[in-house]
Amino acid sequence: MTQATVNDNLILLGGKSAAGKSASLMNLRNPEGVWYFNCESGKKLPFRSKFRQFTITDPYQVYEGFDAAQADDNVHTLVIDSQTYLLDMYESLYVQPAADGRKAWGEFAKYFKDLMQIYVARSSKNVIFTAHTLDQLNESDMIMETKVPVKGALKNNGIESYFSQVIAAKKMTLKALEGYESDLLNITDEERALGFKYVFQTKLTKETVGERVRGPLGLFDHNETFIDNNMQLVLDRLHEYYDN
Repeated sequence: MTQATVNDNLILLGGKSAAGKSASLMNLRNPEGVWYFNCESGKKLPFRSKFRQFTITDPYQVYEGFDAAQADDNVHTLVIDSQTYLLDMYESLYVQPAADGRKAWGEFAKYFKDLMQIYVARSSKNVIFTAHTLDQLNESDMIMETKVPVKGALKNNGIESYFSQVIAAKKMTLKALEGYESDLLNITDEERALGFKYVFQTKLTKETVGERVRGPLGLFDHNETFIDNNMQLVLDRLHEYYDN
């Protein structure tokens, strides 16, 4: 039996618009080895970068990108920004014009499952997906949930179920961050003057039980629930955790 492949360095970064998702990529080391798949109509990154950037105009180009990156030893990280717009693109190009809607939605789900279970799973690179989140009422439990919206059959399990590491980009007041001091949370003078900070949330709190933040047990300590919005910190911790 062939052993199943899995990518230990796979991250889903969710968050509302303007929460610092793209900006968190700014400090990735060796930026020349980062392939950035722009799925948002060529929208510019909020910083100058040396990433190799690709504007995605067809979702299947992402498959091609994974194959090409796997054959290039100089590539260490793939970024898909964003998963939300990638799936919206698939819907616009392949679902809406289709004569057979049921078949088209089935192919929609297959596209994403193949992306995750074949291309991502067998990749030896760091893989980072960004995604936009939405607050929705869970009528059965009567609580507000924050999750990545998705259509079709994928909605049943949710996009987050394909990831073991899901973190959230947030803009928080400094007062709300009190009690979470750590080496990974650094408040600058400018942030003190403004009274807020862009952060990653790595673990659930009692105030955020309706969110889908998750990660391997012991990856982050309690006081590291909120950390700098620096994706390199998360990658470093994952490499340390999995010893790779």
